[in-house]
Amino acid sequence: MIPPHSEIPWQKLSPLDGHTFFGYYDRFAWNADNTLHLALKAPQAERLPERGETAEVGVLDGTGAFRRLARTRAWCHQQGAMTLWLPRRPGCFLFNDWDQTERALVARVCSVKDGLVGAYPRPIYALSPDGAWGASLNFARIPRRGYAYADGVLDPAAVPDLDRDGILVVNLRSGKVKLAVPYREILNRHPAPYMLEGAYVWLNHVIFNRDASKLLFLLRHCRDARRPYPWQTHLFTCRRDGSDLACPLPNVYWNGMISHQIWGRTPHEILVDANWQGQGHEYVVFDERERPVRASRISRGQGPMGHLVFSPDGRWLLADAYAADGWQTLALVHAATGECRAIGRFQHEQPPDTPGDVRCDLHPRWSPDGTRISVDSIHDGRRGVYGCSLEDCLRAVGFPTA
Repeated sequence: MIPPHSEIPWQKLSPLDGHTFFGYYDRFAWNADNTLHLALKAPQAERLPERGETAEVGVLDGTGAFRRLARTRAWCHQQGAMTLWLPRRPGCFLFNDWDQTERALVARVCSVKDGLVGAYPRPIYALSPDGAWGASLNFARIPRRGYAYADGVLDPAAVPDLDRDGILVVNLRSGKVKLAVPYREILNRHPAPYMLEGAYVWLNHVIFNRDASKLLFLLRHCRDARRPYPWQTHLFTCRRDGSDLACPLPNVYWNGMISHQIWGRTPHEILVDANWQGQGHEYVVFDERERPVRASRISRGQGPMGHLVFSPDGRWLLADAYAADGWQTLALVHAATGECRAIGRFQHEQPPDTPGDVRCDLHPRWSPDGTRISVDSIHDGRRGVYGCSLEDCLRAVGFPTA
């Protein structure tokens, strides 16, 4: 096994057996004091999950041990089971599951100490940073089955229920669910409605901003849900109650030139990787209120597309890159200067017959205090979770530590 970086002590946080991973990059995997890291232990990493297939939900304690706390039928290789620590309930986290009795997707609440202690009637996609709100959508409409759940059977209808489906917000204290933005309003705001004629439409990647006042989400559409590639992407924002709905980044800006999006350092800043100059993906921010878009470059980037996320204090940026010649590179970017330096190079060669949405991306994550970093990797032959400290990275690549 080739180490990810000769001068950075990357530590394997997960056990040597099985396939253990966290999933996505837009959430915290560590708890508040960095003693526990959420993880999923999957039975296989060669194909999409099948209906009824379960994965183990649990925590890593930093010693390489995995502690199973529950099982779930709502998981995928790209985003796990959407596990999320609950800031207002210390020691508790959410994860999505299939409720066999209700025949529906739900979110369960699990306590590290006591096991399952509650549930919400909708699967949760994202939490507000203050832990008061959850965002939900219809996973069954997502035709990319590596980002959906096998038990949430794909909805074959080209047009969803326009007035009962859309972006939903869950009050995590009361459990009440509100349809914040129905499909009808979203489609009515579409910049080019003629593109939707006969198209299959779905919602994905909903995220709360830093002060929980706004949501960002993607509306996508394609010709055939069974073969979604290529699709069109329009980025929308709205207030948490669904008002002030707008489309600041229509497909003309995407069009194969953007791969990922996330809120930035302020309540209105959005960060994307944009290949608008045709010379590689650069790291770009813009204020979602400005029309037309007025973008600023944070860094020239690494070239390939990838996942980007600011540190909690906004000083640093983690950026992975899709595999090139069987390797994925993780970079640390100094936000003030745009300097981009590699802190890991992971060998990620998937078997040739592995479906694309079963691939393993690094999906870099910060700890809540910004002192630790973790990734998912297969460089030792199995999916595992690896971590290191920001301080070690800064020293190894020559960035200032103060």
